[in-house]
Amino acid sequence: MKDVERIEKDIKIFLENLSRFSPSSEKEEKILNLAKAYCEDARYYLDKGDLFTAFGCINYAHGLLDALIRLR
Repeated sequence: MKDVERIEKDIKIFLENLSRFSPSSEKEEKILNLAKAYCEDARYYLDKGDLFTAFGCINYAHGLLDALIRLR
């Protein structure tokens, strides 16, 4: 799998997981908004051709969402 395809796949997976998560507190909402922002950053850097930063951003977004899910 090519680097661009990998990042696009990671963004798609993040958005799918995001659609299944509903925050139950204001704190969760804040963390969720950070995760969404990192996903948007990943798309921005991907569009600019900065694959290294895009990959880092989408993985950070995944980490934040995973942490929220595991804390429940």
